[in-house]
Amino acid sequence: MARNTIHLISNSHLDPAWLWEWPEGLAEALALARTVVDLCARERTFVFNRNEALYYRWIEEYDPPLFKRIKRLVKTGQWHIMGGWYLQPDCNMPSGESFVRQILIGKRYFQEKFGVDVTTAANLDPFGHTRGLVQILARSGYDAYLFCRPGTDDCPLPAPEFTWVGYDGSTITATLAEAHYNSPPGGARQKVEAWLNAHPDKPCSALLWGVGNHGGGPSWDDLRQLRRLIRATRSCEIRHSTPAAYFADLRRRGELPRHAGDLNPWAVGCYTSMARIKQKHRRLEHELFATEKMLAAAAAQQLLPYPQAQLREAACDLLSSEFHDALPGSSIPPVEEAVLQGLDHGLEIVARLKTRAFFALSAGQRRVRQDEIPLLVYNPHPFRVTALVECEAQPAVHHELGKYGLPLVSCTGKLLPAQAEQEHANINEDHRKRVVFEAVLEPSRMNRFDCRIEKLARRPRPSLPQRGGKLRFKTADLAVLINTRTGLIDRYRVRGVDYLGANAGRPIVMADDADPWGMKVRSFRRRAGAFRLMSRAAGTRFSGLSGHPALPSVRVIEDGPVRSVVEAVLAYGDSFICQRYKLPKHGTEIELETRVHWNEKDRLLKLAIPTLLPDAVYRGQVAYGVADLPDNGDEAVAQKWVAVVSRSQDAALTCINDRIYGSDMAGGELRLSLLRGPAHSGHPTGPGRPIVRQDRYTPRIDQGEHVFRFWLNGGPRNERLARVDREALVKNEVPMALSMCPPGGGKLPKAGVQLSDQVVQLAAFKQSEDGRGLIVRLFEPTGRRRTTTVSLPCVGLRKKVTLAPFEIRTLRCDLRKRRFTEVDLLERPLRRKKRG
Repeated sequence: MARNTIHLISNSHLDPAWLWEWPEGLAEALALARTVVDLCARERTFVFNRNEALYYRWIEEYDPPLFKRIKRLVKTGQWHIMGGWYLQPDCNMPSGESFVRQILIGKRYFQEKFGVDVTTAANLDPFGHTRGLVQILARSGYDAYLFCRPGTDDCPLPAPEFTWVGYDGSTITATLAEAHYNSPPGGARQKVEAWLNAHPDKPCSALLWGVGNHGGGPSWDDLRQLRRLIRATRSCEIRHSTPAAYFADLRRRGELPRHAGDLNPWAVGCYTSMARIKQKHRRLEHELFATEKMLAAAAAQQLLPYPQAQLREAACDLLSSEFHDALPGSSIPPVEEAVLQGLDHGLEIVARLKTRAFFALSAGQRRVRQDEIPLLVYNPHPFRVTALVECEAQPAVHHELGKYGLPLVSCTGKLLPAQAEQEHANINEDHRKRVVFEAVLEPSRMNRFDCRIEKLARRPRPSLPQRGGKLRFKTADLAVLINTRTGLIDRYRVRGVDYLGANAGRPIVMADDADPWGMKVRSFRRRAGAFRLMSRAAGTRFSGLSGHPALPSVRVIEDGPVRSVVEAVLAYGDSFICQRYKLPKHGTEIELETRVHWNEKDRLLKLAIPTLLPDAVYRGQVAYGVADLPDNGDEAVAQKWVAVVSRSQDAALTCINDRIYGSDMAGGELRLSLLRGPAHSGHPTGPGRPIVRQDRYTPRIDQGEHVFRFWLNGGPRNERLARVDREALVKNEVPMALSMCPPGGGKLPKAGVQLSDQVVQLAAFKQSEDGRGLIVRLFEPTGRRRTTTVSLPCVGLRKKVTLAPFEIRTLRCDLRKRRFTEVDLLERPLRRKKRG
């Protein structure tokens, strides 16, 4: 029978930037590594464990001799590479594909530099972990996962050691490190003794030690004290060890209970804090992935070389922003600014590459004709997209003061519904044109539309009927009532079914505090107030108008063959909102654009959307999965969409967003979390003690102007849940539209990648990491077995693929051998394992 064993996992958790800026984190990473290298020379039985490729890259760049010493210690086994990711990110808010890149870039670095393939993942400090990680880990060569949060008081785990089951049935072994990841200076022995006293009969334990957060790690005093304790202890074996050795020992000791759920919640305020970082992170995610798709299609047809190094640089900017004190919003102001600067750097790289791809893919388009404005739109998705396209153009025709040019948009000679709306510029005459038109975009290729300007004597006036204090919008499929006394939606009816109650879209203000983590709460349900419609005078002043005459605070600002746009201005305390409702003339999806001027402290802003769906449950998109979210008002985390689903009626309301992650639902009312007003790194220190000092002004997070967009759609349950994942992707990976005059000549490029079914998602289409093939990653987003045919017209290949519920499958297209092979997420030949 095996002896009881305590595996001592020496580590030093170092936040690269949190209460300090990254140069200080870099300095500490170097100092820590030098200390550990010296300790390894003095204590030959000692093993140190270090995570995160970012730190190794720093050491390689700033102290090459130290890096060589570490490489020697890795070979001897005294320095163990654990985790294998680029860094320890937030483990709820990044997309599934972002998690793949954390692992892909991290693991490839360790394989290249050290010849090591890490099989135990470790995310010790993040504030919760999505269930979608299980399949990602299993398909990246991992068999185990070590974490510290949440504890068993927050998350109902069957035991600290368990088999974690993913959405697709994948499994890995997981352990909650109950004693956390660090120990006080000189306190390692005391930590081990306390563990022994509390767990005298535990057969197999992993005990992490070392000074952490700002580095520190092990000390010579700690090692001497531990050496004495190891020699003196007879009741069990205590050894310097690694996470991999611990998990191997754990598995030998018998079966573990199973947990088929996420590892949440902890610090629910982090789903909303620092909204600017969250917005730019989401934008860079989808700009990067869309640009990869465009570049892969262009490079496969020799239209340009694939810029692998530049894309990897932008990807590293994305991965850095996902650090678990950056994306969650718990850092200091200089760190917030540095993260935004890094995201902007990535966005600038991607913007240049995307434009290069767009121009390359515009080859073969005919030259412009007289009085014609070409509008080119590239659809990066592998399916046909029906969308409203918005594109600005500069007409060549002479504009006359008081006259109006009406845009007429056509495709292959057929006129499409189109209208002009307010352009970005503020030139108060008919000058530039912002054209909004209905379009069907063919998959994974350039789509051409042509615009002509028809001269009118004056601009058409909006004509949306108003009766009894209600603006009434009605089409064959949709009826919407907007209350002119409240500025809110009183009815949203789809094909005869009412989905929303009165006052939908009301911005409500919840009581909050200065803690950006939200460490002590599970929900934000205590209402402090609500935004109300402004008076004519106040609304006119807020709108920046002269005030003669004062405008109504609910008004129709755009109306045409495509949509009507209604604007309402509201106020609360020191804050203001301009909310726009965009109502389509065709279809049933309505858009809410909420522009917030936020100046509240210790408050949280939510957008309340009461539904009329009986017996409602709450679901939302997570990383490569769909989660059942709490329906009791607890704060939930989800990604691009959530859904209120009736169990007793064939109906669901879906809500897509472009930048938020937090929300709650209770009694059928959906509340979307928009903004908070806590202090930067405002850490609670004790009962009754204020979080911030009470003798000075303290800047607060997220003050100022923010714009949010939401898309609501109601319909039959299965139909809505089958369509919403693709719809949400299109809203976040927006087809690029540009008014340009092509040079003419050349051949029209073929489509990049196409899928034959209506549901399966294309998660990635890019060049392989070795540069010798194309990678096609697919995902089934509804929990049902599906079959699709993958076609690559750009290289003349196709393959039929069947996916299990929530399954990720990755195909490699070998361009030389002209064939598909299945690979794992690291792009290695797939060796299928039995599912547990």
